[in-house]
Amino acid sequence: MNYPLQALLRMGVVPSVSFPTDSRYYRSATLQYTAPDGQVIAYLTRRLVPQPGSPNYATIAKHTVRQNDRLDLIAAKYLGDPLIFWMLCDANGAITPNDLLGTPGRVLAITTPQGVPGTGA
Repeated sequence: MNYPLQALLRMGVVPSVSFPTDSRYYRSATLQYTAPDGQVIAYLTRRLVPQPGSPNYATIAKHTVRQNDRLDLIAAKYLGDPLIFWMLCDANGAITPNDLLGTPGRVLAITTPQGVPGTGA
């Protein structure tokens, strides 16, 4: 089956997906798979979660999880933007964001990429 959106993407009428710079998918490549029936399916390349303690990141703070904490509010407090809560997931090796908040008392590493001005890294 040929979907109209796929045809519009191929013709360049609809721009390809681009993610904002605060997205975890920023700079992710978009690839295409052609199914046996000829349908073209666009998809993102796999994104690997960095290993906690990676030398590419500098720890700027620690946060002890309390009941009713929210990742967006923690990100806003320490990183200045609630939309980059995914950086907390990356820093702590979590694929599922809610895994970070399930245990009150857990200590989360708050990190930024090495070399970010103002982080002491």
